[in-house]
Amino acid sequence: MINKVSANAYKYSFTSIDGKVINLKEFMGKPILIVNTASLCGFTNQYKDIESLYGMYKKFDLIVLGIPSNDFGNQELSSNVKVKEFCTTNFGISFLLTEITKIKGQNGHPFFKWVKEEAGFLAFPKWNFYKYLINRKGELVSWYSSTTNPMSEKIKIEVKKLIDEK
Repeated sequence: MINKVSANAYKYSFTSIDGKVINLKEFMGKPILIVNTASLCGFTNQYKDIESLYGMYKKFDLIVLGIPSNDFGNQELSSNVKVKEFCTTNFGISFLLTEITKIKGQNGHPFFKWVKEEAGFLAFPKWNFYKYLINRKGELVSWYSSTTNPMSEKIKIEVKKLIDEK
């Protein structure tokens, strides 16, 4: 659990897999799950569970954002078109996907730098499929490593808490 939060996620935006801007502030007042993903990773089957989680809670305003990246083991496909096709065909993904996004290094997306500032070094992705829960106020409230399944009880309990806080 993260106790001290000094900023909020609403100041960040991403580019969707279709080239449109996704401003997190558009989701103000809604719980958000953000996951860095990759199509060719040992954890790629988590897409199925992320989609299941989304299916369970989207009626309660849960927003899910998948962020494909090639930063961890070069495990992403070569284009946004291929990523979208892969996710749709193999997992029936209906949640939002961003374009292939840089996470590590100087050119890494500022959202992930913010995660590191808010929650510390351990929260910064070390691999694909790190998960970040943002509450209805835009605060980072918890994070999970690649090995935590999106349908695990601890994630579902935390999502339910976020849904219940109005």
